[in-house]
Amino acid sequence: MSDNTKMVFEVENLNNASPATVSRCGIIYVSATDLFWKPLIQTWCMDRVTERNFCNADEQKWMLDLTEKYIEKQDMFMLLAKEYHYVMDVPHVVRINMLLNLLSALLQEYFAKQETIDKAAFEKLFIYCLAWSCGGLFEQEDREKFHKYLEGRNAPLPQVAVRAAG
Repeated sequence: MSDNTKMVFEVENLNNASPATVSRCGIIYVSATDLFWKPLIQTWCMDRVTERNFCNADEQKWMLDLTEKYIEKQDMFMLLAKEYHYVMDVPHVVRINMLLNLLSALLQEYFAKQETIDKAAFEKLFIYCLAWSCGGLFEQEDREKFHKYLEGRNAPLPQVAVRAAG
């Protein structure tokens, strides 16, 4: 490996790390309780304003309102932990980061064309990103439950095609 190559590994725990590994590597431990997902949303909003990378000046307010409506108000992550089964456990921070990355990618098209987005379209994109970032690792039954959860919050969802029996 060359001198200018750096590698970063993110691990769940250091249960099997030897003292030699710990002493040779720069190890930073951040507890899941210390690293919360709300600052990610706030930073994303501030970065878009600072970089003038927004498609509507009201995006920041909309984002905070939608986060409150769909995630915080009903403590969505607590509900998901209790009543849903993930194929693979993913920390809340990672799910929110996926939501923000998806949303940024979708909004990039509006920004590139210098089009303004309205609140209704922004909410649809937010719901799409929320569905994939928080519901993408569910089995089919739990995806349907998550769809009902979003319906219960009056999310702008497309109609679900009914499967034919047989």
